[in-house]
Amino acid sequence: MTDVNKNKKVRTGFVASDKMDKTVTVAIERKTQHPMYKRVVKQTKKYKVHDEGNICNEGDKVRIIETRPLSKTKRWRVLEVLEKAK
Repeated sequence: MTDVNKNKKVRTGFVASDKMDKTVTVAIERKTQHPMYKRVVKQTKKYKVHDEGNICNEGDKVRIIETRPLSKTKRWRVLEVLEKAK
């Protein structure tokens, strides 16, 4: 991992969409316990992520890092591609 500041958040997820130019949508899935029913449930959150070289494709596993606001909705950028989609 290069260029990682310990104050910035780093997340790992899968590319859900690569239809935009220099932007991908990354879905981050986390598991939490339901407060009342105590069952483990999956929660998914989608982030708009800056992809400068258009290197990510749909289904790729990527690591993203928090950055300054790049547009109205983009506050993350691709740090590295961990695994390419088949």
